[in-house]
Amino acid sequence: MPSSIRGSAMATEIAPSADSLLDVEHTFRDRLAYLGRLLWRDRSGIIGLLMFAVVVFAAVFAPLVAPYEPLEQDLRAAKMPPAWHEGGSWEHPLGTDNLGRDLLSRLIYGARVSLTVGFFGVLIAAGLGMVFGAIAGYVGGRVDTVIMAVVNLVLSLPYLLFVVVIASILGRSLINVILIFGITDSPIFARVTRGEVLRIRESGYVESAISAGAGTARIIFDHIMPNLIGPLLTLATFEMSRMIFYEAGLGFLGLSVPPSVPSWGNMLEAGRKYLTSYPWIATWPGLAIMWTSLAMNLLGDWLRDVLDPRLRRARK
Repeated sequence: MPSSIRGSAMATEIAPSADSLLDVEHTFRDRLAYLGRLLWRDRSGIIGLLMFAVVVFAAVFAPLVAPYEPLEQDLRAAKMPPAWHEGGSWEHPLGTDNLGRDLLSRLIYGARVSLTVGFFGVLIAAGLGMVFGAIAGYVGGRVDTVIMAVVNLVLSLPYLLFVVVIASILGRSLINVILIFGITDSPIFARVTRGEVLRIRESGYVESAISAGAGTARIIFDHIMPNLIGPLLTLATFEMSRMIFYEAGLGFLGLSVPPSVPSWGNMLEAGRKYLTSYPWIATWPGLAIMWTSLAMNLLGDWLRDVLDPRLRRARK
């Protein structure tokens, strides 16, 4: 066969056809449309998505939307009530704290800390939990026994007390808080991952891969891990909500990020001594935490319904 013809034939075999590219595009578009229809049917999912979008927008564009710097002090305006109260001013719509810092600006910048802790904490917890849970569920035997013994030991401890003790030892730091939540929350992901792996490894396609001579690592990462995305993604939304809540709790106890960092937990700590005299100092960060936790839980409920066919059929 002439080289020109042979090269043309090889190019035809290697290059994807226009029809196949269109099929991929249509498939992706159809999936997005399907998820959109499911979201539209579940109005609570839409509400949760919009609520969470507000928090993300505030965190990302904080320098643009915040009227003041979060650490800017004006002692002449200290403890100013919200604008609609007597003595308030629209220069500080939500009022000021005991140092005259604008509460709206601190709320907006505080969203950055909460989302950072929640996102990276879940990322670490899910990564560690998936690896150890997959190994325990797939290998079994003594490996499973040892890993699950450690998991059950950590989960048997009072979570908040455990976190408080570690935070008091390590000191106040954003990195420390993220690592604390990431490591202490990983056993939950490990247990869920192990349960799913025990179910998936008995499926036909995994048995076929074993028969074909695939190694353990390839079976875990190519055949088992992709099927864990659904349940772990749902779990991640709930755990992110929990981490945001507990980070605020640590801040309230003075064990989270340094006082110079604007966070909702630090705002609660600053307003603790003024709960009866100037309640708005602690009220606004409390409402922000409730708003974000509710948004994450609504999103988690929607993801669970979408990714679990049994629940989806039950809601029809």
